[in-house]
Amino acid sequence: MDHSTHQHHHTGHAAPGGRGPSWRMAAQATLHCLTGCAIGEVLGMVIGTATGLHDAATVALSIALAFVFGYALTMRGVLRAGLAARQALKVALAADTVSIAVMELIDNTVVVSIPGAMDAGLSSALFWGSLAFSLALAFLVTTPLNRWMIGRGKGHAVVHAYH
Repeated sequence: MDHSTHQHHHTGHAAPGGRGPSWRMAAQATLHCLTGCAIGEVLGMVIGTATGLHDAATVALSIALAFVFGYALTMRGVLRAGLAARQALKVALAADTVSIAVMELIDNTVVVSIPGAMDAGLSSALFWGSLAFSLALAFLVTTPLNRWMIGRGKGHAVVHAYH
């Protein structure tokens, strides 16, 4: 990317007053990422809990599905913008990998550390409450990270070129 493109890239995401990307933009990027993560995370936890998988297997399944659904949602948008599948995958990997990894680290650490949450069962308020709390906390932790990355032309900033 040449300097003029790079400069344009940043200014298109700056908050009023040139303070970098806005918190609103970072929150929207994080919410987009959280949507895919949450779909995969919840699906993995439900499948693992319903089938009686060991906690470690349930967490691994949740993480894998969070990445799959997170990347898929980003790819869907850039494929609609006309990118070939291979290029769309590259954009999704660049846009979402760090964000999803941080979210998964936070939300799985929280769920696993809440006593009884992993064994509570699908009909339990403890199970669903801990999962909702963990995803909300992941959002709060990841939003500043996404703001920082967008301000440097990384993360979700790479997707904005295709919207």
